Amino acid sequence: MTWTAPEVSRPSDILIAPEADHLRNLLDWHRATLLHKCAGLDAEQLARAPLAFTNLSLLGLLRHMAKVERTWFRMLFRGEPLEALYSTADWRDGDFEGTDPASAQADYAVLIEETELARKAVATASMDDTFTFPDEDVASLRYVYLQMIAEYARHNGHADMLRQAIDGAKGV
Repeated sequence: MTWTAPEVSRPSDILIAPEADHLRNLLDWHRATLLHKCAGLDAEQLARAPLAFTNLSLLGLLRHMAKVERTWFRMLFRGEPLEALYSTADWRDGDFEGTDPASAQADYAVLIEETELARKAVATASMDDTFTFPDEDVASLRYVYLQMIAEYARHNGHADMLRQAIDGAKGV
């Protein structure tokens, strides 16, 4: 039996709330939207790069976002000494080029785990808490949330096109 990406539910909009709640909710909505775009597809479909002009696949996007979750929340904001996922200095596109249907379920699980670890890493932090990049620039947790929302929004647009190319599914 072939593994199929599960159905997911997305959080409802919150219209009036403190800024931190809005940012968390919007990021969670974008996280769930990427998973929603994968729902119902099997491992082969997820790993396929259906557009001839790009190496993008839905599985590559899942892997990429797991790497980004880990990098921004745990490695940069928390300063945890972790290895980057999927890519190396010599193979920067490993998250997109290293896809394999045989690892689709495990790669999906890595994104779920990295998302949960990211939430835990900032659970008690304020949006005003700061960290220092390796190049000495200083940024806030608020900046991390804005970067992550932008990253997911961009890649959710890619996911829309990829999903439509795979099976014709349209919409958000």
